[in-house]
Amino acid sequence: MPFLVASTTVIVLVVVGVLVLLLLAIGLFIWSVYNRLITLQQRYKNAVSQIGVQLQRRHDLIPGLVDSVKAYMSHEKNTLDAVIAARNECQMSLKNATGNLGDLSAMKAVIGSENALTGFLSRLMMIKEDYPDLKANQNVLKLQEELTTTENRIAFARQHYNDSATLYNTDKRKFPAVLIATKLGHRNDAAMWELQDDAARQAPSINMDS
Repeated sequence: MPFLVASTTVIVLVVVGVLVLLLLAIGLFIWSVYNRLITLQQRYKNAVSQIGVQLQRRHDLIPGLVDSVKAYMSHEKNTLDAVIAARNECQMSLKNATGNLGDLSAMKAVIGSENALTGFLSRLMMIKEDYPDLKANQNVLKLQEELTTTENRIAFARQHYNDSATLYNTDKRKFPAVLIATKLGHRNDAAMWELQDDAARQAPSINMDS
């Protein structure tokens, strides 16, 4: 009988030990996946902040550009008004997204409004070719350089954001993270910054030498 009791005790201890190790393994797995996803999520959110800095700089340059060209383009009021309206819409979208970095719809609104603004800027730059006097305006030339530099920075920041978003979206779909990602609060993908048309795929050029 004592031997039987001892054997039973050993079996119980082994079972308990196995269960404890199993719980520890599960806990470590959840901890590892959680930390990995949080790290990747914060990385793409930081990329949103970085691109936001460059977009804000772009928004700040546009009113000066419009003011500088309106004297030469008095017959293009509708186009100039459309650029300013698109810029204001971008300002609102960016402000909303800055306060909701994890909100998919907010980020999509930023992407859509910025693509629209790029289209209007491209249209403005095409129209300005009909006004050769603009190439002699020093203020416009300065804005040309600043806006071109900003557009290049936006393109770089956009690529960094897309890389970070892709890594996050891919990682939470991989096994074994896919088993618990949604339960850990990672339900929505990060929105990809996709350009909608050929005009938006190129930084608006304001080269006054042509």
